[in-house]
Amino acid sequence: MRRVADAAFWVAAAVLVGAQLLVLWQSLVENRLWEDEAFNLTVPLNLLAGNGYTSDGTLSGSTLTPFDPRISTGPVVLLPIAAVLATGADLVVGGRLVPAAFYLALLAALWVLGRRIGGRWAGLLAVTVPLAFDASAPPSAIQGPADVLGEVPAASLIAWALVFVQRRPWLAGLLFGLAIQSKYISLLAAPALVVALLLSLPGESLLRRLRAAVIAGILALVPTIVVELAALIALGPAGFVQHLRDTVRFVRTGGQPGVATTVAEKLSTLAASWHLPGALALATAVVVVLLIVTAVVVALRSPRSAALALSGAEPVRRTAPLLAGAAVGVLTYVGWWATAGHLPLWVRHPAPGLLAFVPVLFAFVVPAIGVLWRAGEQRRSMSAAAATATAPALRAQATKGVLVVVAVFVAVVTTAQVTAAAAVALTSDGASLAQQRRIAGQMAAADADWIATQWGGAVSLVVLSGAHVALTDAPPANIAGYPVLSQDAAACEVPLASAPPFVVCAP
Repeated sequence: MRRVADAAFWVAAAVLVGAQLLVLWQSLVENRLWEDEAFNLTVPLNLLAGNGYTSDGTLSGSTLTPFDPRISTGPVVLLPIAAVLATGADLVVGGRLVPAAFYLALLAALWVLGRRIGGRWAGLLAVTVPLAFDASAPPSAIQGPADVLGEVPAASLIAWALVFVQRRPWLAGLLFGLAIQSKYISLLAAPALVVALLLSLPGESLLRRLRAAVIAGILALVPTIVVELAALIALGPAGFVQHLRDTVRFVRTGGQPGVATTVAEKLSTLAASWHLPGALALATAVVVVLLIVTAVVVALRSPRSAALALSGAEPVRRTAPLLAGAAVGVLTYVGWWATAGHLPLWVRHPAPGLLAFVPVLFAFVVPAIGVLWRAGEQRRSMSAAAATATAPALRAQATKGVLVVVAVFVAVVTTAQVTAAAAVALTSDGASLAQQRRIAGQMAAADADWIATQWGGAVSLVVLSGAHVALTDAPPANIAGYPVLSQDAAACEVPLASAPPFVVCAP
């Protein structure tokens, strides 16, 4: 049986690795470059052009904008991208290499956490969950793990903070600070990390717990302090104050005025953001939560069960802080997003928390089944010793039957999601990105420094063409004399370049 289990594990691991690499490859070299990615890439492009940490200001008046608050993907992501592009790497693939590396780091962190929680099967289950998450619904999507966005890097850094929070709180604080400078929404992970930290110091005095938390908090501030000092030097006092005001306004409003959504709409969107029908995704979540809660209750009633560890895992009592932290993290992100009626139905917003904490919760399925199984064994042993193999023994058998059904259900659902994610990757042939490059190459004949267009897919074409990108609805004085990218060839009096179905028109 041990050999069969080993073989099953390595087969499952090989299939999962293959699916992950397939999805990552599609995201890296085949998915189209969409407008948020292109907008983010204007920062490393301007940095390499000698303009400093500056965007094209496409959403901020269409003028070069240092430390643009509308660029919510932070320097922890964009500076390494600039370093990669400085080697002469392709704009799209080179830019995506950095988020791809963060995604691999996320999977590594989840494996470490899962293995710590429940052994190798829990690690495998944890690494599966990011593959099951589907945030590709437009208009604001995460097409894949290598998108030039801050959500996946932020999730990776949060997950690694959770890895170190029990043993090196100071390092967890620093990683959390880097996550904030990947995506501001990482701030919502603070309660989860604080809970995990405080619960990881049993028997310690309150003063020592507070000291550990304070040191971690100070180090969490360091990356932001460094970035804001750079902004102060670049912008000057007056510009820096305005920068802070604009950043706070953007973080508070989400940059999407006039939006109104309900809790029901948000939860429905979240349920649909997996490679499963929404009802089945919801049922899976309910089963997992009930299983873990039941196991916690049993463990609290039976210290002996709680002290037992699965093969390759740490004792349940030592992983309890991770369970509490992950639970708080999921509740914080989902609760905030669901009740934030001013935010649109974009699952990108809570994505860092979902990618970092949901896999950790799923990893606890394995030890939860183990605790309940052992509890059933203990009941049956006690019944046999008392020569009363009636109701208690029957309950023990029923418990085992239910656990087998739950384990099979989770395994089937996980397999289905991995298969669906791989199938989606296989259906893409990279034609969209190839077409974008073809059109952008034809647009380059216009030899324009700036090109104005409407927000949408055309933004990516302008960036790929090598020009700065402005919007046609920017203040007229800001875009005076700029060529315009349009799909209406009839309205173009003097075409500078033809790139069907687009045309670059003279000002």
